[in-house]
Amino acid sequence: MFRAVVLTISDRASRGEYTDLGGPAVEAWLKKTVTTPIGIEIKVIPDGMESVRDALIDLCDRECVDLVLTTGGTGPSPRDLTPEAMKAVMEKELPGFGELMRQISLNYVPTAILSRQTAGVRGRTLIVNLPGSPNSIEVCLNAVFPAIPYGLDLIGAGYIETDPDVLKAYRPKK
Repeated sequence: MFRAVVLTISDRASRGEYTDLGGPAVEAWLKKTVTTPIGIEIKVIPDGMESVRDALIDLCDRECVDLVLTTGGTGPSPRDLTPEAMKAVMEKELPGFGELMRQISLNYVPTAILSRQTAGVRGRTLIVNLPGSPNSIEVCLNAVFPAIPYGLDLIGAGYIETDPDVLKAYRPKK
C-alpha cells in the first residue's frame, strides 16, 4: 500500500496550544484526490532544524514512506527552519515545486513571496514542503500535485492514481 505522511511542523501545535489544522487539511485533500489505496499518517513535531531533520530522515530511511508532505515552518520567522532541514536531508532538490507554489499563491496573497517552500528526494521518498494555512495548502496541492505521481514513478516510490474529475495527473504517453 502507498504510504504518505503529513508532517505538521509547529511549536504551538506540538505543545497542544492549538489544534493542528494543516495536517487534517492535507489528509482530506489526499483522500478526495488519490484513488489508489493509500495509508495516511499525520505527525506533529516542533519547529527547529534538528527536530525536522531527524523526523525526515526517520520517515525516509527507516519508515520508507513514499511521500512526505510537510506543512508549516517555511516562513521567515526565527523558528521557521523547514527549508534548512530539507537541505540537510535531501539528495536532490526540486525547486520548481516551491517556485510554482509561490507563483500561484501570489494570486491570493502578496505575502506569498515570504514563503520558502521547496521539494526534494531522499532515496525513494518525495518530500514536499507546503504552507501551514489550510486554504494555501489546497491552492498549492492543486498546483503541484499533477506532477507528483510521475515524480514518484521516476524515483521508484509507490504508484498512485488520482481521480481525473478532481485533479488530472500528468504522465507521459508510453
